[in-house]
Formats: sequence, structure tokens, C-alpha cells
Amino acid sequence: AIYIQNMKSKNPEHPVAKNLLLLDQQMCFALYSANLALHKVYRKLLSQLDLTYPQYLVMLVLWERDEITVSDIGERLFLDSATLTPLLRYRATTDERQVIIALTDAGRALREKAQAVPEAVMCATDCSLDEIVNIKQQLEKLRGKLIDQI
Repeated sequence: AIYIQNMKSKNPEHPVAKNLLLLDQQMCFALYSANLALHKVYRKLLSQLDLTYPQYLVMLVLWERDEITVSDIGERLFLDSATLTPLLRYRATTDERQVIIALTDAGRALREKAQAVPEAVMCATDCSLDEIVNIKQQLEKLRGKLIDQI
């Protein structure tokens, strides 16, 4: 309620301040519906790799750094460990409580096939590289502000 009062008092004539409960005024709905559309694009592309979107994100992390703990992957992806269990696992030799995720040969080979995914997604957005970078930076900034509120 305080946030809404602050928003209204800063600019009471703004259309969003006047119509706070309209669906089309909701930032969350714009993000949610854009995310749904983006996932449909990814689903089509990733089905050719036999990956789900969460698996693709894990693979991106592993292609950057192989043999990483589940907790490190979860931290990197903002996901809990339970979401990350479908991959090859073995216990760390130094600490048996640590679960390490490692790429298989097939996982390494999949990297080459996945090279086309980012460009195909960018083409689907019909945005320039500068636009994509700007949107990504704005979303990361928003994520940071929201995380600060949690």
C-alpha cells in the first residue's frame, strides 16, 4: 500500500497510477507473457537438441565451467538444487557431501549443435544486437533491485 501511495503521489496523473489494477498496466504481466512467448521459441529450438529449457541453462553453465557443484549451478541460475538433478553426478573426492555435475562426452558434443540457438532466438525477436543487449541489461538491473527487496 505504501508503494502504491508513493507511486500515485509522485505522478498522480500518470495513466498507470490511475489504473493500477488493469492487466495491461502490469509490468509483471508484460514480463510473464514475453517469457511465455520466448519459451515457445526456445522449446521449438531445443526440441531438436532433446533439451528442456532448464536443461539448456544448466548446459550453458557446464559449457562455461565443467565439473561444478549443484549448489554453484543453482546459485548461477537462481534455482534450487532439486531442479538440477537430471544430469550425471558423482561425489567429490575431497568432500563426499558435495555433489558435482560433470559433462559427458555427449554433453560436450551437444555444445556444437547448440551454437545456432542464440542466433535463432535473436532472429525470432527481430531486435538488433544493441536492442538485445539493452533489454538484457535493463532486466538484470530490475532483477537486482527485486532481489534487494527480498
